[in-house]
Amino acid sequence: MKIFLDDRLVDESEAKVSVYDHGFLYGDGVYETMRSYDTVFFRLDEHLGRLERSASLIRMQIPDRKFIAGAVHETIRANRLSGAYVRVTLARGKGPIGLDPALCKTPTLVIIAEPFHPYPEQFYQDGVFLVISPVIRNHVRAINPMIKSLNFLNNILAKADAKDRGAYEAIMLNAEGYITEGTVCNIFFVKDDSIFTPSVDAGILDGITREVVIRLARGSGLSVHEGLYSPADILGATEVFFTNTTAEVMPVSKIDDMTYAVGSISKRLRELYQAEVAKYVSLFRDGQKEVD
Repeated sequence: MKIFLDDRLVDESEAKVSVYDHGFLYGDGVYETMRSYDTVFFRLDEHLGRLERSASLIRMQIPDRKFIAGAVHETIRANRLSGAYVRVTLARGKGPIGLDPALCKTPTLVIIAEPFHPYPEQFYQDGVFLVISPVIRNHVRAINPMIKSLNFLNNILAKADAKDRGAYEAIMLNAEGYITEGTVCNIFFVKDDSIFTPSVDAGILDGITREVVIRLARGSGLSVHEGLYSPADILGATEVFFTNTTAEVMPVSKIDDMTYAVGSISKRLRELYQAEVAKYVSLFRDGQKEVD
């Protein structure tokens, strides 16, 4: 595989980052993951905009958006990929040991592209098992979840707990006991034909797939509410699903001991989302500009 490192493509065996890089030493950095469909990256401009926001919130100067977009496309072309999973990582860079960001003069850019392997269709037919984690989501005044940070230990501990309990994913609560998000996804639930999802005030990353699904739901006449919700709210739902870049719209069949049907709203939103992707891919494959 070819990896884009800083300003050029290199073989995977040559893609080396210094042990003095503060991304390695302290988890000091940001990242984005995105998915390409037939060489077109869905919502590329939004992903790179969020990367810029994350970098700004940790006071990191990063390369121009158009440069990164070009490097992303160069990486999938070099690896002869069409449907791909791509991760763009920006670490603080090499510098002396110490916490001061000024010790690092230039950030490290790494772009990894891998073939995208679809989730088993059985997951979408039957749903997946989630648990409510005892691991509390980072407080917004500690590490703001709006920063897509390399410091991921909070999520890793919740994921490990879920795995120990035989679950696919974990739902994390905030310090006040309200639902936030999964370790890598946004959470939705359905009651009385209305859709509910935690708002950014709960302490979540404002997912790009989340935003698209909310818009599509409202555009199709569904009522969508964003707010603060307790575990009791979701455990009393009729449907639950989650969203992220790779899974798109994934139904949930069980949370802790509560079971749910894979309902019509989850199925409908998955279909609407896939139609939106197809329209977007057709538009940008015909030569429209992906990045402003």
